[in-house]
Amino acid sequence: MIHDVHDRAPMHGSLIGGETEGRTAPNHTSSFTRRLPSMLLGYDIGSSAIKAALLDPDTGNTVASTRAPSDHEMSMDAPRPGWAEQPPARWWRHVQAATDALRSRPNADLQAVQAIGITYQMHGLVLVDENHEALRPAIVWADSRAVEIGREAFGALGTDWCLRHLLNSPGNFTAAKLAWVKRHEPDVYDRAHKAMLPGDYLALKLTGTVRTTPSGLSEGTLWDVQRQGLAVDLLDHFGLDPDLWPEPVPTFSEQGALIPTAAETLGLPEGIPVAYRAGDQPNNAFSLNVLEPGELAATAGTSGVIYGVGDTPAYDPPSRVNTFLHVNHEPEARPRYGTLMCVNGTGILNRWLRGTLAGADGPSYQEMNAEAAQAPIGAEGLTVLPFGNGAERTLGNRDLGASVHGLNFNVHGRPHLLRAAQEGIVFALRYGLDIMREMGLSAETIRAGHGNMFLSPLFATAFATLTDTTVELLRTDGAEGAARGAGVGAGLYAAPSDAFGGLEPVTTVPPNPEQAPAYAEAYARWTDTLAHQLNRPT
Repeated sequence: MIHDVHDRAPMHGSLIGGETEGRTAPNHTSSFTRRLPSMLLGYDIGSSAIKAALLDPDTGNTVASTRAPSDHEMSMDAPRPGWAEQPPARWWRHVQAATDALRSRPNADLQAVQAIGITYQMHGLVLVDENHEALRPAIVWADSRAVEIGREAFGALGTDWCLRHLLNSPGNFTAAKLAWVKRHEPDVYDRAHKAMLPGDYLALKLTGTVRTTPSGLSEGTLWDVQRQGLAVDLLDHFGLDPDLWPEPVPTFSEQGALIPTAAETLGLPEGIPVAYRAGDQPNNAFSLNVLEPGELAATAGTSGVIYGVGDTPAYDPPSRVNTFLHVNHEPEARPRYGTLMCVNGTGILNRWLRGTLAGADGPSYQEMNAEAAQAPIGAEGLTVLPFGNGAERTLGNRDLGASVHGLNFNVHGRPHLLRAAQEGIVFALRYGLDIMREMGLSAETIRAGHGNMFLSPLFATAFATLTDTTVELLRTDGAEGAARGAGVGAGLYAAPSDAFGGLEPVTTVPPNPEQAPAYAEAYARWTDTLAHQLNRPT
């Protein structure tokens, strides 16, 4: 059951328009003169699209939002099985297109923009030369080529050392990806002037300055939480030059000013600051006002994520879920860590089904959701493992592939397959949440954006019921969160908690106790199937 809550009081009213007790306002200095009216601009560098949002900082309302490409999704190139790449120039081209589309929207005055915020797909690797030109396509988050390199480092450096200093196995993260480049493309490595994350690349295009953040470095196992600096021991192990990594600056801070060429290209005022950057999942949590210990956020876009905030550097010994510095982490005064579990094959499975089963003229996602609901809970024994988008961290970085089990030609039709796919994604998220709960991260409520897979009532109710949580769906997205973050970094808000005026809950989805036994039975069958697949001979 989904309850409409438009008539409820704003969520966490004490956090809207006022400073949370115990927080101190950051000391911001501004190099620009505020104009009236003012706007904040957020960019979201996703793997399927570039999104842009324009926000009024005085009301907290979104003035306009766009995405590019608008009629399809950006491709993810796979030159070899298990690889995933995107040319950074593709992102920049669509940033321009999204900005142009914003300009055409009513009340979207780009000349009133005061600050820019950036969020981006995590764990990617961009290499540029001295002229700031990309040397090769970016190796993005879904790429599995560096799994063995990370696994070898986990053993060589010692699991205890890696978990205490990096909070994670080097796994398939950015540092291991650069080690792969050095081993297999030494000419590219030798020409590299800087290595960076996707959001750092966009900030470079905007400001001409190469910088990153401690939170971003932690996403790539490049930050030593014990020493509060670059993870030089890991870099030494890989034989990587530490000078390749940019200077870290605070997540909320003026990180560079818009250069004339970028201002002219985008039609924005010269000199406005880039004042925030964060990976997509920490930013998604920030967008949902998930900042304090015990709060959880979820997303179900191309990948599916549950993200929980804690105040201690907790880790999972097998590194099946990962812990990074959260956007509001202050190492001495107010430590904040974000623990993330990820299912790579989420919305991409739904997209694949739509294209494969019906093609371009097939049903909309809304029609697919309605068709899936025609099948009963458990899809009459049909089980889908959604792991078809690269190595899965919750499975120990195994690339298991997606698979369908229990198919009966005399029983199952398309509604069963569509439902089993949505349930399979929910089951995979529950599987990861159980790991987080073992680490002490749990909550009665999970907040998520009202979009992507959560637009399916079947998916939202199955998720709430199987996780035994109430799901609050809020009208926000990553680009809007990045705009709010820019307001914090530029000093328009005194603290992160002040940035959430205008953020309204849309619906709340409680667990359905009547459906719980059927979902528990289907989940048990799913976990049995997963165990069999994990234990099969390779």
